[in-house]
Amino acid sequence: MNKLHSTKLDLKQQRQSDQLAKNSFSKKSLIIGTVIATFIALTPYFFYLYTNVPSERIWITSWFTFDSGADWNDANYAIWVLIGKLLPLSLILLWFVTCRHWWYHALLVPISMYIYQIIGFFNDNLSYFDDFKLKHLFPFMAVVIPLIYLSRARLFNRINNVEKSTQELEDEIRISPKSVFGFVKQYF
Repeated sequence: MNKLHSTKLDLKQQRQSDQLAKNSFSKKSLIIGTVIATFIALTPYFFYLYTNVPSERIWITSWFTFDSGADWNDANYAIWVLIGKLLPLSLILLWFVTCRHWWYHALLVPISMYIYQIIGFFNDNLSYFDDFKLKHLFPFMAVVIPLIYLSRARLFNRINNVEKSTQELEDEIRISPKSVFGFVKQYF
């Protein structure tokens, strides 16, 4: 009788701890979701922050001094260009981190392109700005395209062999490696 009573107590305690874990996870998820939704909703305001920058070559604030350089010659224009690169990059990075689909590796291509353009923004020689050469993108594409193909092949192989829904298979294939080596190892 005591064993049955202790088993019931153990089950009750287990349910309570599961409920507490579920509540803390949902609170954390709610907070993260709120921050993400607020950031996305505020992106139009972030984009128009450049309107607060003066149309002078050197912008002096109490925190920093921004010299747009001889090539830009206008801090307002330089910040407009920089924000025009940073906002899409941040939204694509957010999409990449939160995406649950098998094709999310394809987002690495525009991410690398925007990173390359932002690095070009800080280059002193403006003649190379936005001169995106595909040769710089090939190393990323050499990794990303096989990953996409292998994910797709793995997904459709399971569809043909198993009686599961597409969503169940995508959830099963969704990748969460801890390291780059673990990421590559998962496919080979």
